[in-house]
Amino acid sequence: MRELDQVIIGLDGALRTVAGITAAGRPNPAHKTDECVLDAAERRHSAGLMRINHVGEVCAQALYASQGLLAKTETVRQQFATSQREEEDHLAWTAQRLRELDSRPSLLNPLWYAGAFTIGMVAARLGDAQSLGFVVETERQVEAHLNSHLDRLPAQDAKSRAIVEQMRQDEVAHGAAANALGAASLPAPVRLAMRGMARIMTSTAYYL
Repeated sequence: MRELDQVIIGLDGALRTVAGITAAGRPNPAHKTDECVLDAAERRHSAGLMRINHVGEVCAQALYASQGLLAKTETVRQQFATSQREEEDHLAWTAQRLRELDSRPSLLNPLWYAGAFTIGMVAARLGDAQSLGFVVETERQVEAHLNSHLDRLPAQDAKSRAIVEQMRQDEVAHGAAANALGAASLPAPVRLAMRGMARIMTSTAYYL
């Protein structure tokens, strides 16, 4: 019954994520920040970057769900569940920011979710150390990606910046937690493949 419960919970989470039904457990970091004036080009650019971030959080939900489902130990499973809850905050915050920018999430979210869930299952099948190593490398790449967004967002878009900065801090913490649990270092070809897939996702999600 426990396995069946996990599958049902996982399906519910997948449907809610893809449908955009999310609820943050923490206040939005930008809730006390005033809206700024953006011209049409700046608004489109901010929206494109925040759509990329929203896709990243859709993928994070899928990755943590699949890795948690197949984790070998309860300690690792609980860490994945904790990180997944915090990533759901990011999902809700970025979705809210997209609405404020009069934009929308990626049209390809079902595809992004399915692909990430599959990748997470493959990582988890290799064992907890390798699965944790995948988290460490993922969060390292996400941190770099968020740093680049802080450089690329319009200077006056303080609301988007506040969200991205809190996301960046959380991703660093998730990577550190996975490392502390015994993450294995991933081979260089795997890290390069992950960067390549991330480039495809980000370049597509900016527009779609």
